[in-house]
Amino acid sequence: MNITELMTELVFQIGVILFAAKLGGMAIKKLKMPSVLGELLVGILIGPYLLGGISLPGFPHGLFPVSEGFSVTPELYGFATVASIILLFLSGLETDLSLFLSYSVKGAIIGIGGIVAAMLSGMAVGSLMLHTPLFTPVNLFLGILSVATSVGITARILSEQRKMGSPEGVTILAAAVIDDVLGIIMLAIVLGMIAVMGHGGEHINWGSIGLIALKAVAVWLGFTALGLYFARRISKGLKFFKGESSIALMALGLALLLAGVFEEAGLAMIIGAYVTGLSLSRTDISFVIQEKLEVIHDFFVPIFFCVMGMMVDVEVFTNPQVIIFGLIYSLVAIIAKIIGCGGPALFLNFNRLGALRIGVGMVPRGEVALIIAGIGIAQGILSTDLFGVAVMMTLVTTIAPPPILTQLLKKQKKGTRKEEKGDDRVDTEFDFPSSEIKDFATNQILEEFEHQGYFVHAWDVGHPSYQIRREDVFITLNIYEDRLSFASQSQDVRFLKTLVYEKLLEMQETVNKLRQLAKPEQLGRELISEKISAPGRREDNFFRDINPGCIKMDLVGDDKNGIINELVDLALNAGMISDREQVLRAVFDREASMSTGMQNGIALPHGKTTAVSQLVPVVGIHREGVDFDSLDGEPSRLFFMILSSPETSGPHVRFLAAISGILSKPDVVSRIMECREPEELKNLLIAEAVS
Repeated sequence: MNITELMTELVFQIGVILFAAKLGGMAIKKLKMPSVLGELLVGILIGPYLLGGISLPGFPHGLFPVSEGFSVTPELYGFATVASIILLFLSGLETDLSLFLSYSVKGAIIGIGGIVAAMLSGMAVGSLMLHTPLFTPVNLFLGILSVATSVGITARILSEQRKMGSPEGVTILAAAVIDDVLGIIMLAIVLGMIAVMGHGGEHINWGSIGLIALKAVAVWLGFTALGLYFARRISKGLKFFKGESSIALMALGLALLLAGVFEEAGLAMIIGAYVTGLSLSRTDISFVIQEKLEVIHDFFVPIFFCVMGMMVDVEVFTNPQVIIFGLIYSLVAIIAKIIGCGGPALFLNFNRLGALRIGVGMVPRGEVALIIAGIGIAQGILSTDLFGVAVMMTLVTTIAPPPILTQLLKKQKKGTRKEEKGDDRVDTEFDFPSSEIKDFATNQILEEFEHQGYFVHAWDVGHPSYQIRREDVFITLNIYEDRLSFASQSQDVRFLKTLVYEKLLEMQETVNKLRQLAKPEQLGRELISEKISAPGRREDNFFRDINPGCIKMDLVGDDKNGIINELVDLALNAGMISDREQVLRAVFDREASMSTGMQNGIALPHGKTTAVSQLVPVVGIHREGVDFDSLDGEPSRLFFMILSSPETSGPHVRFLAAISGILSKPDVVSRIMECREPEELKNLLIAEAVS
């Protein structure tokens, strides 16, 4: 196969993977599970051992054939390797060093306990099932696979249960940071040991192993120390490239370079990538890099999980020995974390319930375990059977803990023996009349925290969430549709309320100045007038999609409240909205800021709400007219209500612009008022939109 054919096959493969991974992730999310599981499972489905091996026109051996005894082609595996570097680089950037330092004692004890228990139990299971000595490369790798913790899943549950700042929550997060750091060091040591021992591992030279382990730790710690020490200078150097996107790309380039250096030094590339991210995690460009690399992450990482799934030979799961091995390995991996992390917690002021919460919270494995498994099979350390065992363990330990931890957190009992900092955490909530105002307030409040010297760190927990820290003050902000919820210690509530109050006053003053400057009433008059002489863009698709059931030719309401309720009921009866009260609240909130009664008998009530999934126009005519607080003081007779999702501001504004453009035309309003049937009115709007 020539280079052109290879590249043609590759672009087909990448295209199929992107669509398959996205659909798989979306499907699994509906089951309240992480998208990575869907990407992994869909990879198994389209891989060479299932659909990918079916002969197709132009692809006689299938779109994803087995490549020279390896599960995927070198080109595709290259994409997965780059993806693993990006993933670990961003993981390093997201590592919270302040959390590491603030809670290092408890976190270190619990993290080390979990690592030791998981490592030894993983090695022991491998030794018993494979009938090999404990210290052989394959058993060492099975041990290191058991170590990784995916705290993202646990963080989501803690946030949902409002326990992120509880003693258990903070301890889990701190332990997970230490778990990641020590796990990376141990991976370096294990790879060094395997390099000395060989894959057979029959002869163990402990002196050589000690030296290689010392070298691995020295290289890791050396580069980490240098990176943290020179972090500001590195950040300053990256800023030379100007522009946030260029800075982020050059930072990624640095991660790739250091990944190569670590590979040449006999360590894994992902370790170099993690060190680079960790070094930059406390710089002022950390969040910029994360934000600008989000698209690259979303492109590469699903490819990684799909490729890992493709490397699973489904035939291994027809082997009873593999299934038994996988189940035993998974069960031991769960027990090891619960005992290894929960056991030490009993001696750190946690009672049995608190210790169990911590142990279960540290159970989930995830992306790092899969990356390590990928390294193992690529280097020939793991067989296809053992790779399947590793994938099974990852799936089981990711799916099982969330429902258990949720039930443990729901118990209205404290997890500590004595009252300690974190037990007296309280929730402080602020409600807002609309999501737009809430979003504006959120940005202003977070900026103020940063001005006050706090570190603000975003968390992906299923909804926007931030951890806000300064010294021993720890505040969690959860953002919902129309409110902000702060979890803090009781002694910090006064400060928190003062900060929010002052920012809201500043916002109010800014809005008042803006209203004086912008003169919205004047702009409103110009929308439904002939002053804007240029025709609007063709937007007839909006009017073609109007549901005839959302058009009423004879409204009966006798005031603004009655008309709005009547229009909302039209949308409800047409099956266009899911929550009537939520829609009414959104529309009336908009009316409270400024009436949508325009002039010339026209009113354009509208609102944004999650009770709709698409743009919903509703049209009504009131023959006599009602008082709608219009700009010209005249009764309103023609009503266009527009409902949209908070995430679809583009169509919402475009529809308002399109309808105001139509209604500003001479005689259009009188012609609309002459219509007697919904279809007649709809056709008139379509005709005027294209004329």
